Amino acid sequence: MATPLPRPVYLAIGYVLTSRPFTRWHRWIYRRTGGRGVLARALGMDMILVTARGRRSGEPRTVPLGAIRHGPAWIVIGSNSGKTTEPAWADNLRADGSVVVDHRGVCRPHHAHEAGPEEAETLWPIVIAGYPGYGIYRERTTRPVALFVLEPVEAV
Repeated sequence: MATPLPRPVYLAIGYVLTSRPFTRWHRWIYRRTGGRGVLARALGMDMILVTARGRRSGEPRTVPLGAIRHGPAWIVIGSNSGKTTEPAWADNLRADGSVVVDHRGVCRPHHAHEAGPEEAETLWPIVIAGYPGYGIYRERTTRPVALFVLEPVEAV
């Protein structure tokens, strides 16, 4: 379990981590360090790169996401640090659940699905235990915060 930080710290972290310049920089750092030089582990999460097809462009889109390990799967959270709008990547995952997850330089195909209400109810305590800031971001917004489960695709 992560050590809880003061609420203003989580809000500042969320604001910075969801900014476009930081996202671009983080993706660059992640690739240069093989996923080892990232901030997320210090916050109680892993960082992964998720590549999904853009729902409108059809082009591959790669985004660095804080993720919580859940067995062989990953949980990623569409909190956007509690902003009123959902992150764009959430709609991309809904449109096409075939994604590639890069964890520390190892890329594997995964299938993403949005957790339904019952599944989300069981996953939220796991998510908040991994990074308490997600609970704060969830409280900040009136929109539902989507949880996505990324399950590895077994080789045939």
